[in-house]
Amino acid sequence: MRGFHRRLGAVLLAATLSAAGLAGCTNGTSQTRAEGTADVSLGGTKAPAIPADVTLHTSGSRESGVVAAGGPGAPYNYGPTVMLDGGGARMWWCSQYPTAPPPGDDILYGEAPTPDGPFTGPGGAVPPAVLSGDPGQFDGAHTCDPSVIRVNGIYYMYYTGAAGDHALGNAIGLATRIDGITWTRANGPIVSPSHDVHRDNLYGAGQPSAVYRDGWFYLMFTDTTGRAAGWNGAGQFLLRARDPAFTANVEALGDNGFQAAPNSARTRSVVDAFSADLMWVDALDAFAIAHETQDGTTITFAGADFTASPYRPVVIPGAWQEGPGLLRQPDGHAPVSATDPCGTVPLDVVRATTIGQAGAPTDLRRFGIDVTGVNGCADTAHALTVLDGFAMPSPARTMDLVVAGHIVRVDRRSVAEQLARHVLDSRMEILDRVPVAARLVAGARAITAPGLGLGLLLDDGKLWPAHPDSVAEVNGSRIETVTPAEWRSYPEGAGLGR
Repeated sequence: MRGFHRRLGAVLLAATLSAAGLAGCTNGTSQTRAEGTADVSLGGTKAPAIPADVTLHTSGSRESGVVAAGGPGAPYNYGPTVMLDGGGARMWWCSQYPTAPPPGDDILYGEAPTPDGPFTGPGGAVPPAVLSGDPGQFDGAHTCDPSVIRVNGIYYMYYTGAAGDHALGNAIGLATRIDGITWTRANGPIVSPSHDVHRDNLYGAGQPSAVYRDGWFYLMFTDTTGRAAGWNGAGQFLLRARDPAFTANVEALGDNGFQAAPNSARTRSVVDAFSADLMWVDALDAFAIAHETQDGTTITFAGADFTASPYRPVVIPGAWQEGPGLLRQPDGHAPVSATDPCGTVPLDVVRATTIGQAGAPTDLRRFGIDVTGVNGCADTAHALTVLDGFAMPSPARTMDLVVAGHIVRVDRRSVAEQLARHVLDSRMEILDRVPVAARLVAGARAITAPGLGLGLLLDDGKLWPAHPDSVAEVNGSRIETVTPAEWRSYPEGAGLGR
């Protein structure tokens, strides 16, 4: 959302720093940019951090052509959130369609076989607007800056909303759905400006980025009124809660880590930036924060409690005009290398690269690098996390599938190939230390119940939900229809399949 740039452009131009504005809410056509150089401090309170002594090695710089540009009449395209999901990629981003009432920013949706696009609407159609302003509500005119994650089968979209272009009108909303296309809004904003300090930047709160980890929903966002924001409102604040709507037992990041606090607490900023994105990297045991700097997208790292910076930053080079969207798994975790899962971490972003005819960012393109030489499977706990969804040969001429911290031994390779995200031709020796939790034998009983999908009964006596349904035929299992009560009578295993 873009109104901030018209109101504060003169202030930023007068400054000697190259830090520029974040997206605001209006139909205006002034230029949007993220912040400037990585080595310029913009103010804000920082907690002491352990020096980042570890230098990460990178290779494989890559970039694509334009992956998404909206449909006819879309004057700008930026602020993407990109999900690797079900063997393909899904993306939501900020644009504006003249046919999507009311007039204002809209959130578009597209899908593609790979992150290199092109992203289209379902069935190859024009990307549709899936969330627009809701007149009379806090987001009555504008919806923008989506961040989408999927947890336990439910999609959560965090977004910036505004009722108009008035000062400090931006706040963060939440919408949910089981398909990621049609959405149901929560009541009112879930995060509003703190009003700790009123600066020249009148944006307010917005540009959220969400991650789910170990039962917690993490939410990083901008608040130009936050106490620890810089002189121009730059800064990224963090909340976490077990509740995706952040209505109870909210913890805010302060100088000593996360502590119970109202969600209006803004005492520590993790990076002097606008338009940033957050991701958890299992192989590095760290959060990654992506934000735009002079040479491209800088990735900074933080430990689980954000009290230490375990690695020195890396840069994804290339052209940009407005903020990055990291390629992430559905829960907001980093993708895992299909060929070297324990030693390589792919880091990719999609970002706007040009200023279009409307004077606003457009032409979304993908850029990436690989972090190499990682020891992501140093122990069994990390290996089971990093290798989740991988299948590989077992010592018993079968296949071992890593599922939610367990090893499931699968008799047929063809079945493992259907259930796995990736299949390795050689075994990771560290898994020899992990006992087999259950075995999926050929012809195992398969059951289905109305509204509950397919389940396979393994030799541990548990019913493991499975996807896709075709895996039953590949396994030689005849599907029996049972009542929901019988389905629920079995102890439940983890979900099998993508």
